Amino acid sequence: MKNYYQNPDFQENTYGVRPERRAKLSSNKYVRIALTIFLTFVCCTLFVYLIFNTSRFIDTFHRLNKILTPVYTGLIIAYLLSPVVNKLENRFVLPLFEKWNFSAGKRRAGIARGICIALSLVGAFFIVYWIFYLFISQIIPSINSIIENFDNYVTNITNWITVNTSDNPEVGTNLAGLITRYSVEIEDWFNANVMTATTSMLKTVSLSILAFLKGVLNFAIGIIISVYVLNSKEKFVARAKKIVYSVFPRTKANEMVNAFRFTHKTFSGFITGKIIDSLIIGMLCFIVTTFMQTPYHSLVSLIIGVTNVIPFFGPWIGGIPCVILVFMVDPMHPLNALYFMIFVLILQQIDGNIIGPKILGDYTGLAGFWVIFSITLFGGVFGFFGMIIGVPVFAVLYAGVRNLTYTRLREKGMPTDTTQYLDLGSVREDGTFEKYIPKDKQRSNPNETSGIVTFIRRKFQKK
Repeated sequence: MKNYYQNPDFQENTYGVRPERRAKLSSNKYVRIALTIFLTFVCCTLFVYLIFNTSRFIDTFHRLNKILTPVYTGLIIAYLLSPVVNKLENRFVLPLFEKWNFSAGKRRAGIARGICIALSLVGAFFIVYWIFYLFISQIIPSINSIIENFDNYVTNITNWITVNTSDNPEVGTNLAGLITRYSVEIEDWFNANVMTATTSMLKTVSLSILAFLKGVLNFAIGIIISVYVLNSKEKFVARAKKIVYSVFPRTKANEMVNAFRFTHKTFSGFITGKIIDSLIIGMLCFIVTTFMQTPYHSLVSLIIGVTNVIPFFGPWIGGIPCVILVFMVDPMHPLNALYFMIFVLILQQIDGNIIGPKILGDYTGLAGFWVIFSITLFGGVFGFFGMIIGVPVFAVLYAGVRNLTYTRLREKGMPTDTTQYLDLGSVREDGTFEKYIPKDKQRSNPNETSGIVTFIRRKFQKK
């Protein structure tokens, strides 16, 4: 490949201007002053326009986003399906073509890519169809059944408390009062939020035919865009690299390309892996709970699968309400809830030690503290969506700070190993480390013993 950076007729950052002409322009201070004034005037004009036309700018921005909704949909679908297409192509389709002695070339690559894209889209369609089928046929009736029988469940728990606190009726009365009070609040919340949202969504789908058809049309256009993106994703990446290397210096361009590559690896591996992992966990939970005849097994499996997308806290967020729900249905037989709780714990252990590491690997490289910190921070700011993307976003930020720190330390000739900084007190002028010794461990003379030990020795010597 031709090395343009070493071409004598080409100099870095010339941007199409001959070197002698560029030197002449850069040496002309009047040109630099005029360019600075012009750019300042443009920035001030845009700033004033935004101040006095903020609402118009926001409306234009929203309108543009609404127009580009199919494009966003297509890009998201393509990004989620890209790892699936790559694995199908590299592990199954291309090896099968080589086994069949299919002639290599652009035609074979195009046929292989088309087969992989079609298989990925068909698989994704069946998964979405299965989720919607469960949601409409079983999840909504389960929610309705819970709300209709909620009073009976509260009565069952109250009776269970009364039976088990017969020796201390005051405690039973207080607990029954608390359950009655909070059950009313929970029922009101269900009626005001869950059922209202479900009913409004069904009404929107059934009554707003035009909006529904428009959403279907946008989704269909998004699928078409995703096919084009998946078919030519290598060319899109190559063109983006051309733009980066044409605009920025070589070292900065290399850093940007490496940073984008790391970001893509982190997000693609984590988000796609978490979705696949959660689907597997949800299916396993559905199969086992159906066999165990767990109450509301479809709703329970959906909650376990969806909350499993959230790292660290997800199993607890989904498992605890499900155990309480199973216990509320029949509190007189608490072994049902106990068996379900044991199953959930075993399922999470299998996910954390077998399924998760096989699918996810170590894409983030974050310690447990930073995982909890990122989920707490992004979850508090962006809600449920922030809890999902918080870990990969923080992993990218953490990696950027780490690389910047390592680069600055290497420039100063200092080590990058964290263990060498554990006992660091200060750095001397020659670059060596001075160890920090706490005051309670400091002694003027290493051979000098403490006063108590000296007093005891003297007593024994006198005896």
